[in-house]
Amino acid sequence: MYKSGFVTVIGRPNVGKSTLLNYIIGEKISIISDKPQTTRNKIQLVYTEPEFQIVFLDTPGIQMPKNKLGEYMLKISRETLEEVDIVTFMVDESLETGKLDSYILEELKGLRTPVILLINKIDKISKEETNQLILRYKEMNMFEEIIPISAIDGENINAYIDSIKELLPEGPQYFPEDMITDQPEKFIISEIIREKALENLQEEVPHGIFVSIEEIKEREGKELIDVHATIYCERESHKGIIIGKGGRMLKSIGKNARIDLEKLLGSQVNLQLWVKVEKNWREKEGKVRYFGYK
Repeated sequence: MYKSGFVTVIGRPNVGKSTLLNYIIGEKISIISDKPQTTRNKIQLVYTEPEFQIVFLDTPGIQMPKNKLGEYMLKISRETLEEVDIVTFMVDESLETGKLDSYILEELKGLRTPVILLINKIDKISKEETNQLILRYKEMNMFEEIIPISAIDGENINAYIDSIKELLPEGPQYFPEDMITDQPEKFIISEIIREKALENLQEEVPHGIFVSIEEIKEREGKELIDVHATIYCERESHKGIIIGKGGRMLKSIGKNARIDLEKLLGSQVNLQLWVKVEKNWREKEGKVRYFGYK
């Protein structure tokens, strides 16, 4: 009997959802940053074994929207709860339940879909504190399984996969066994560049960044791929910060992105970056849609 199904991974921003899924898939598909609004789209990641296939949905973190982009992100996260066979709710090692975690717990209360709870970052706390957290969440009587994990080093990830396998319904293989994501290469390239911008830039700038891939071209007879990309930001002052003094910041973003792009594409990459201003694009529904968030 072949089993298959869709599993969404939800939780507040920066709890480790993308780290977990990249670890399971074995490739960098979802970008990782310590800043909110890192994941903006619903990304499907495919994990296939001989007896089962799991289609993971990495969604934006559930958060209170502050603009049109935020409204889109919350809508995507909520909708996936209705579409899947299993919900995974991820929390971290915090011993107190914060406002946003409480909000998500309320959202989950009416669900008939089975929910697995993952307590991430247990490498940062003691065994006793981990047991304390497990006991607290057990008392809620909301979860099929409660699994303490460390997404960064893979601790208990196999136990998580086994739990999903048990709960999966009988079903077909939805995707070919060598496919790991539904996202086109162009999207992954743009996300890698955005990740490097997030890593390098000051706090106020990254939220308003969008990366557009203008061209990907393989040079004939050479193991070299040209990638031309534009980083859009919301203000002229942000443009100056992204470029940096003497172009240093933009060079740093490009250099770091190129390392990951060469791993992804298996070839040398000539990355050309430009920066343009699209004033307050996150506030404008038309622009949010134009940039692909629809």
